[in-house]
Amino acid sequence: MNLFNNTKVAFSLKTDSQLERAYFLFKMIQSEPMVKIGSAVTNFALKVHLPVEGLIRSTVFDHFCGGVTEEDCLPIIDNMYNNGNVCSVLDYSVEGKEQEVSFDGALEKILKIIDFCEEKDAIPFAVFKPTGFGRFALYQKISEKKLLTLEEEKEWERVVARYHKVCKTAQEKNIPLLIDAEESWMQDAADNLIENLMETYNKEKAIVFNTLQMYRHDRLAYLKQVHQKAQEKKYHIGFKVVRGAYMEKERARAEEKGYPSPICKDKNATDINFNKAIEFIIEHKNMALFAGTHNEESSYLLMDLAKKHNIKKDDKRLWFGQLFGMSDHISYNLANEKYNVAKYLPFGPVRDVMPYLIRRAEENTSVAGQTSRELNLLKAEKKRRKL
Repeated sequence: MNLFNNTKVAFSLKTDSQLERAYFLFKMIQSEPMVKIGSAVTNFALKVHLPVEGLIRSTVFDHFCGGVTEEDCLPIIDNMYNNGNVCSVLDYSVEGKEQEVSFDGALEKILKIIDFCEEKDAIPFAVFKPTGFGRFALYQKISEKKLLTLEEEKEWERVVARYHKVCKTAQEKNIPLLIDAEESWMQDAADNLIENLMETYNKEKAIVFNTLQMYRHDRLAYLKQVHQKAQEKKYHIGFKVVRGAYMEKERARAEEKGYPSPICKDKNATDINFNKAIEFIIEHKNMALFAGTHNEESSYLLMDLAKKHNIKKDDKRLWFGQLFGMSDHISYNLANEKYNVAKYLPFGPVRDVMPYLIRRAEENTSVAGQTSRELNLLKAEKKRRKL
């Protein structure tokens, strides 16, 4: 019996109308032209301030997001935790802000979320993006090893201070912290900073987690290198391992600038890379893993690896993660088997979260089979309920 075929468990928290909405949305997402046109129209409507926020909220936003504020998300968090045994990771998904005031605002937001985590077992992690705390161009300049102006050096010091403030608070409150990965041409600066943070704050256990995007063919070697360093300096490592979110962008830039693409040659190479990374982490005692995957085979592999290495299902060093609104058949069936499972629950003002939502829709369209699998499961559940 395929564990992930149990639609009764997978969709137990969805009302009949939510099930119908999900089916309708994935049907739309299945069509690439629809996604392209929809994204363009939505962007245009928001730019010229047409009153479309209500429509966006009642469809795509409510399916993939928890709400506009943290408080909005609480009923969803409680419902998933109390009725499905699934935790939440509150993800403030506002992207592309460039002002210091926004970075300080994001810092306050994450500190507030860490307080939330401390109060609620249902929220086991806090999370933020590097560009939430500093300008993309600054990370890029440091990654390219270019000389910073005096002004930029001061700016970078402020970025580093924000990271330290969050990590120190997380350590004091014993809340693990996931730091997302972004585009490869800015990632080196973030990686180096996060390694230093791990060395400082992960003495006892993994508090600070970096993210590995395994569609990059260099990440497995990087993982081994970080592990080597941690062995020598005696600290723990936390990694969120994902396949990756910027593939089209990465390939296009590599072609335009004439350098070899950092992305694996095909989906199969990425899958092999991902599975090798989770295998490596599970084999080493001083490492913690948050496996962000919508892939059934990788999920089965991880269950087998945990069993092989005598890691208990509820061991806090091992988490499975999926995005809210997607792959409920994986999340709820794993949770039903008593594994640690958390859904990434994005929130933020509707117009600010749109870049995230558009990327989700495009991603779903580009992963062959993902959307049709969702549709087949939703169809099976509708049939089971005789809708």
